[in-house]
Amino acid sequence: MAAAAARVVLSSAARRRLWGFSESLLIRGAAGRSLYFGENRLRSTQAATQVVLNVPETRVTCLESGLRVASEDSGLSTCTVGLWIDAGSRYENEKNNGTAHFLEHMAFKGTKKRSQLDLELEIENMGAHLNAYTSREQTVYYAKAFSKDLPRAVEILADIIQNSTLGEAEIERERGVILREMQEVETNLQEVVFDYLHATAYQNTALGRTILGPTENIKSISRKDLVDYITTHYKGPRIVLAAAGGVSHDELLDLAKFHFGDSLCTHKGEIPALPPCKFTGSEIRVRDDKMPLAHLAIAVEAVGWAHPDTICLMVANTLIGNWDRSFGGGMNLSSKLAQLTCHGNLCHSFQSFNTSYTDTGLWGLYMVCESSTVADMLHVVQKEWMRLCTSVTESEVARARNLLKTNMLLQLDGSTPICEDIGRQMLCYNRRIPIPELEARIDAVNAETIREVCTKYIYNRSPAIAAVDFKQIRSNMCWLRD
Repeated sequence: MAAAAARVVLSSAARRRLWGFSESLLIRGAAGRSLYFGENRLRSTQAATQVVLNVPETRVTCLESGLRVASEDSGLSTCTVGLWIDAGSRYENEKNNGTAHFLEHMAFKGTKKRSQLDLELEIENMGAHLNAYTSREQTVYYAKAFSKDLPRAVEILADIIQNSTLGEAEIERERGVILREMQEVETNLQEVVFDYLHATAYQNTALGRTILGPTENIKSISRKDLVDYITTHYKGPRIVLAAAGGVSHDELLDLAKFHFGDSLCTHKGEIPALPPCKFTGSEIRVRDDKMPLAHLAIAVEAVGWAHPDTICLMVANTLIGNWDRSFGGGMNLSSKLAQLTCHGNLCHSFQSFNTSYTDTGLWGLYMVCESSTVADMLHVVQKEWMRLCTSVTESEVARARNLLKTNMLLQLDGSTPICEDIGRQMLCYNRRIPIPELEARIDAVNAETIREVCTKYIYNRSPAIAAVDFKQIRSNMCWLRD
């Protein structure tokens, strides 16, 4: 049965809590606009607003252990449920770098109750999917199943993170699997470039290390390292049990209390502090004359998830956009950089990015060029960045706002992306941002805001670069003013 719809009403206090924005900033985006709607037009607008706000409610409950349970019931016949853990490669040191990812692999190799074969057969007989992934700040285990199988799915997730056997034979076998995975990753040049970009931007800090870890660590990680990581980081306050689809929050809450209530309380000790990471404008070059194309990344330091400038940088990122030679449109594309790139045949593809972490981030561009056009492409990119700081127009910003809102809504298609959105936002903000709230923040961004924020983070800043010449790039990060 579908969940009851919940109407979201934005009070003044709620708007002030909106990631640090003040109410005056929310109003500024529409300043100067005098709009008159006829009586019928106004009535239809009000009705449409009510329809938009009638969305399933995201319910959140915190257990005594600190574990947060969050769910959205959309009445589907399927569901996604998972554990989002505030622990990733950032919480590792040089000696145990790679442990979080190694532990993700070991989770499906058997528990005290199930062998690996039993686990795989149970999941397949349910028609379910069980998966996991590790990032620099989060580790995730999730399952997709029929709604009626929610209790079994939660029990399996609880079993694999609390009762994994971590057998020595399985550990030795998994070393080879991870080493082969590392070889596969090294063939993906985009992944390689982004690892190099983090290595130089956050050099000698936790964010500069890779998620998989170095080869010597993979060969030396022991069962003790895995157990220590679990007891140190898998604590109630750092875990979110999230679910979406056909799920009852009350049922999910009872399952959480039964499977996690006592065990998470046994993990004593203080929660480790977030390791500080300092951005350094620098470069790293990897030369390979056998490569037919150059793969480059350039980025400046951005902000963390909860910073007030996050949304503005997301709009700026959408303004730059992405392009590939397979795209149609050419000179008629809305992105100015795409127009210039297509006209000058400067690169094969480019992709803007805005990667956020808890207290820092990377805002920049990844591009694939021929060696003969690298300098021209970089010049055009940085010229476009300077234009964001000085002369971006209202019409461009309006288009980027609409595109950003559309992309965000399209990504929430299905129980799995919704569940992921709930889990991630609970870890980042300790609540799920309602869609109307998010749209209000996006609509508050105008051309003046873009110019101010981009000047703050881009103009005359030293970028981090992977595989390009530093001196020429640094000199293009500002314009001489009269």
